[in-house]
Amino acid sequence: MQRLFAPGGPWAVPWAQKVLPAIEELAGRHERQTLFTRFVPAARPGNGPGTWARYYRRWAEVTLAHMDPSFVRLLPTLERLVPPARVLDKHVYSPWTEGRLDELLTSQFDTLVITGGETDVCVLATVLGAIDRGFRVVLVTDALCSSSDKTHDALMELYHARFSEQVEIATMREVLEGWR
Repeated sequence: MQRLFAPGGPWAVPWAQKVLPAIEELAGRHERQTLFTRFVPAARPGNGPGTWARYYRRWAEVTLAHMDPSFVRLLPTLERLVPPARVLDKHVYSPWTEGRLDELLTSQFDTLVITGGETDVCVLATVLGAIDRGFRVVLVTDALCSSSDKTHDALMELYHARFSEQVEIATMREVLEGWR
């Protein structure tokens, strides 16, 4: 939920504004247990390991050299929660690959409540990593979004049909009512 994906951002996700109130409420009620991940693009076109170099040649306008760096920041209503909420920067879709997330979570939490965007990219990478590490995963249906309705719906079906033993689906209200 970064400015990068907000209206006016280079990768605007139309549904982001619709799910933002649910994310604000959930994070606002549990600030100390909230961790935001931010996707930080490469510094320049062609930077990055392997196919990421090609990716950033394709998306040159979304490198730090060519865009306003404030687009990396969280949306203002979420940014105000930091601190006590925390922020973890990542340079790929998955927040797990750089190792810092494991350090932050493994000793403190056994359940991850996941919100944000994009359902079929960064959320997918987060969910699969959490499953691999044995976390209880709760996806908040009215606090997830994607720039593609078709793939969002397909991923929600995949989470439900193929990962039903490892992924729970709930609305924001259900999560808030069940939070101890």
